[in-house]
Amino acid sequence: MYNGKDSSSNPAIEMKNNFCTLFNSAYLSRGLVLYRSLENTCADFHLYVFAFDEKCELYLKKQNFRKMTVVGLKEFEDPELLRIKQTRSAGEYCWTCTASTILFSIEKFGLDHCTYIDSDMEFYHDPNLLLQEVVDKDVLITDHWYSPKYDQSEESGKYCVQFVFFRNNENGMRVLRDWRNDCNTWCFDRVEDGKFGDQKYLDDWQSKYPNVHVMQNRGGGVAPWNIQQYRLEIVNGKPMVQHKSEQVTRPLVFFHYHGLKFFNNDLVGITTVIYDVQQIWKNKLFFPYVQRLLMAGDEIRKNGGEFNPHGNSGEAPVGNWGVKVWLYYYLASVKESFGNIGGRVMDSRKRHHPFYSLNRFR
Repeated sequence: MYNGKDSSSNPAIEMKNNFCTLFNSAYLSRGLVLYRSLENTCADFHLYVFAFDEKCELYLKKQNFRKMTVVGLKEFEDPELLRIKQTRSAGEYCWTCTASTILFSIEKFGLDHCTYIDSDMEFYHDPNLLLQEVVDKDVLITDHWYSPKYDQSEESGKYCVQFVFFRNNENGMRVLRDWRNDCNTWCFDRVEDGKFGDQKYLDDWQSKYPNVHVMQNRGGGVAPWNIQQYRLEIVNGKPMVQHKSEQVTRPLVFFHYHGLKFFNNDLVGITTVIYDVQQIWKNKLFFPYVQRLLMAGDEIRKNGGEFNPHGNSGEAPVGNWGVKVWLYYYLASVKESFGNIGGRVMDSRKRHHPFYSLNRFR
């Protein structure tokens, strides 16, 4: 059982944490929530934000956050990236640039290490609980830890580019530069010749390079594709998790809000429709996170941000859970099988339904 003590207080593993991330103005509310979560959990850190459009760059530079350095595209993009940019979609280009943002941060700012973090994450406990594993390692990667029914390892990779640590030494930089070159050569949103985006490249790092470590702490890398393996509880106002393979309850260090989207019919999808999300996760994590995103959006508009800081994914395919949606799912279930006529699968339908009215969060 977790004893309430933060093992990151060990002086041998304390360090200033250098993080980098990238996002544009459509993800600005997520980026602010990420930054504030680091402020709340990590005593000594700096976040290097690569602003992928001018609106995002100007807003963040105007706010002058104390533990944030903002890097605009004009400063970041080199001739090779500018050439590649014309051949990739916006999403593919972001994936392409992940390794380059880490390399730029280390070289430009003289860092002894840097950890890339996705912008659609929130920290609830000190990330040193995870980074203490790399005291004598050069690279840290994170397993997807897929639940069996969602296992996409063969297509999208065993490891998730969400929390990736590199040390500024010969081996760490070799891995990083090789990854950057791989992504510049090929980084697309499709499966091809054993590759997928920037992610499948990580699959063979442990066999290809020395001193590459896979995160062992099950309190990191928790996401919609693996929460089915965890029990969630709130202790002293903070989330704790117990994986089914363990007896210990440990701090939930960060959660990855993959697939969360805002729609222009005043709805939010908390994740994609395929994932089974029990109500406790919605009540204790997803719904409070959406509330913080909306508060961040209000702050952005108050400070002169005349743009949508949440992004817009068009019309939601299905509306807010209610009588109409219940009837829609019920009829669909009966159509699938008359055995469902008594509503047998409706509880599962509700757990998979991700769309909610923004009015419930205001």
